[in-house]
Amino acid sequence: MICPYSLAVWGGVQSQVLGLSRALRRRGITTQVLAPCDGPPPEPWVTPLGNSIPYAQNGSFAPLAPDPAAQLRVLAAIWDERFDIIHLHEPLAPGPTLTSVFVKPVPLVGTFHASGRITPYRWAKPVVRRLAARIDHKVAVSPEAAGMARRHLDGEYEILFNGIETTRYATADAEPTDGPTVFFLGRHEPRKGLRVLLEAARFLPADVKLWIAGHGPETAELQTAFANDDRIDWLGPISEEEKRRRLKGADVFCVPSLGGESFGVVLLEAMAAGTPVVASDLPAYRVVAGDGRFAGLFRTGDSQDLAKALLEAFSMSPTLDDQLDRGLLRAEEFSMTRLADLYVERYLRLLS
Repeated sequence: MICPYSLAVWGGVQSQVLGLSRALRRRGITTQVLAPCDGPPPEPWVTPLGNSIPYAQNGSFAPLAPDPAAQLRVLAAIWDERFDIIHLHEPLAPGPTLTSVFVKPVPLVGTFHASGRITPYRWAKPVVRRLAARIDHKVAVSPEAAGMARRHLDGEYEILFNGIETTRYATADAEPTDGPTVFFLGRHEPRKGLRVLLEAARFLPADVKLWIAGHGPETAELQTAFANDDRIDWLGPISEEEKRRRLKGADVFCVPSLGGESFGVVLLEAMAAGTPVVASDLPAYRVVAGDGRFAGLFRTGDSQDLAKALLEAFSMSPTLDDQLDRGLLRAEEFSMTRLADLYVERYLRLLS
């Protein structure tokens, strides 16, 4: 399993790589992860490929490792380990995954996560199309991700959902709170919509607290702009364990992204923790939320509508109870164990 992004940085792709690898290993399949790591590897079966460099991509910053040293390390690991299958996440991202496509020593499975605008796909279309053709089985995590891949890369893409480790969220210890609490987790950049949530706080009661986790290019500016609001607790980067505790302890988990999202696995993680979710009505989030059956939705970018949706989530009405029950069942549909079984079927088909 090869990840192009540093495992020291929280991200959706990184969590998928680690979670899927854990599920495969529980199934008795020897799985090794190769990835950049800015620090100690998070698991003993992770082979670190060196440090990462942040690159602007799709309205965000991706912690990639395109340097020659990282490519030499991934090539050495590929030849030393003699893998039967190589599973690449974001196969055409600069760095270890792209290098693996070039050399292709064994059958390749490629999972495409991104949607939105990927600049190299546009200006290097003939090259990336030839490279994509080297991948034996191509998977996309959502219709949006599949659509973008088809537009730029051609080929057929099977849609397999992003998985979640439901038990880890359902059994987490809840972080204590001292009043109604909204939890936000994400990079502090325009695309993630944190400013919309902070502006929505003006329309919320004085006893509502906000847990703001993560950091990014907007952190300092937003802390200055909202310095007078003492209801905001700026947590900074948090560990996976703390993420699960706060998802379990919060009264509402808020996902106010403005665009560029291909799935919405964080919505499912909160559902698995039994926490109400309020998300912007992006197409990817609308699919996960079942058009409002499993999570609350608000008009993207509208802080007043977000405040209204948060107040409804605080109400703990019978309707909300039904939504939470449906959300728990929805999360189980996307369990990492089920996803691992689906991928194993594809691996065996390729090997045969």
